[in-house]
Amino acid sequence: MKDRIRKIMEIEHLSPTQFADRLQINRAVISHILNGRNNPSLDVVTKILGEMNYINPDWLLNGNGSIFKEGIDPEAIAKEPDLFHQDNAEQDKSKSETNHAREMAFKELPFEMKESDEKNVAPQKGREKKITQIIIYYDDNTFETFIPPLH
Repeated sequence: MKDRIRKIMEIEHLSPTQFADRLQINRAVISHILNGRNNPSLDVVTKILGEMNYINPDWLLNGNGSIFKEGIDPEAIAKEPDLFHQDNAEQDKSKSETNHAREMAFKELPFEMKESDEKNVAPQKGREKKITQIIIYYDDNTFETFIPPLH
């Protein structure tokens, strides 16, 4: 089922974090499912089917049939915008708004020369940072924590 959940995330252009936030579940739950550590609970499946009501429950649970319910047009599903998949109409609109804003900014601001007041700014020294712990995560889902000795 984890591969089918990955497929839903791919279709929606959602990262695991965004997917968990959209379903209003703990991010670790999705992480554990995708890593194969845990199987999805009934609550997770219910939230997926409730939030994404176009998903075929039989496909999600058993892998049978189509990912989409019968009569659903995959192209009509609203997707989360990302850098690579954006609506062209929105892009054209935002470009024209940006160009208009640029034109207005240059037309309304007259150029004036002003003398600057030279001031020397001394860098401020912040509080010295000390390492409190180092955690190393391994690909077998184990980790080690190192805590430096107190000085």
